[in-house]
Amino acid sequence: MNHPSPPPHSADNPLEKLQGSIERVTFHSESSGFCVLRVKVKGQRDMVTVIGSAATITAGEFIECVGCWVNDREHGQQFKTVSLKSVPPTTLEGIEKYLGSGMVKGIGPHFAKKLVHAFGELVFDVIEQTPERMLDLPGIGKKRMERVTGAWAEQKVIREIMVFLQSHGVGTSRSVRIYKTYGDQAIAKVRENPYRLALDIHGIGFKTADALAQQLGIAPDSLMRAQAGVRHTLQELSGDGHCAAKREQLISKAVELLGIPAPIIEDAINAEINEANLIADTIGDDDVLFLTPLYRAEVGCATHLQRLNDGIPPWGVIDSQKAIPWVESQTGLTLSDSQRLAVETVIQHKLAVITGGPGVGKTTLVNSLLKILAAKKSRSPSAPPPAVRQNG
Repeated sequence: MNHPSPPPHSADNPLEKLQGSIERVTFHSESSGFCVLRVKVKGQRDMVTVIGSAATITAGEFIECVGCWVNDREHGQQFKTVSLKSVPPTTLEGIEKYLGSGMVKGIGPHFAKKLVHAFGELVFDVIEQTPERMLDLPGIGKKRMERVTGAWAEQKVIREIMVFLQSHGVGTSRSVRIYKTYGDQAIAKVRENPYRLALDIHGIGFKTADALAQQLGIAPDSLMRAQAGVRHTLQELSGDGHCAAKREQLISKAVELLGIPAPIIEDAINAEINEANLIADTIGDDDVLFLTPLYRAEVGCATHLQRLNDGIPPWGVIDSQKAIPWVESQTGLTLSDSQRLAVETVIQHKLAVITGGPGVGKTTLVNSLLKILAAKKSRSPSAPPPAVRQNG
């Protein structure tokens, strides 16, 4: 299911703050955190539809969010959030609805009413600090009390994680992804090394992790930042089509991007190699470095191409010295030296990859090859069609 991206804001669509109590959770995805809420906002007669992300969300909660109003063609006016925070309710009605929503295992609507009637606005303190008082209520045993307190503690941990991340500038949807990835260990893992987010969580890159690291006070020239920065530099180069970079090029580019001295970058490269995040290899006489996934992809492609190319071509032996003049007479075209070499290479192998920019004659080459192979009558019932791949 594709969920809407955060709303664009501009002078015509400014960000606003909205507060209210959740009357109904229309939809909530536990995997992504995406939610659709119906919210009662003070001063507005009708409920408001709020779209956002939250690790957990429950009817009865009070939410504070930032976003903008949009008109959806199918669903009408909605408030799409870029930040959504929820807090436990403070009114007795809200508390009862909150506890009875199923958010806390062991508490249903009937038991929620009992708890609120017995303890009023102090019910949260009772569950968290003096849960044994619940044993005085009819039908409440030790096992149910333990189930309730355990579920309450779990919800508290989730809230603490979300508050921690959002207080350090992490958006709601990214906070949800971090929690879903690391669970109860989210705060500890982020504090230990925020740059691991760029490795572990899809959609979080170096820049986001770097901003969080600065919030947490990690030094700009730390080895931790340098290691993440080296990976980021290689990723930037890969965006320009480079699967690898010369060591000297990588050091120079990383120093430029990160403002970190070259000796620290060199230490970071060695550490990344030791941790198997980078692969050192050679291309010709040059020492180069790959991001490990790109290196594996390169080696994997080469291995499979070699596997497909092994063996005798299904069309047998073709004399290129006779075939090329013949196909030129058939097409009325004279092949260039590079096209002639390509024809010779392709007819001698089971598999070939033809590359070249627009207008270099790839289509003419392929047409010539097909005429030669058709004339050879290579497509017998027992022989597969030739594996000719045109790239570009």
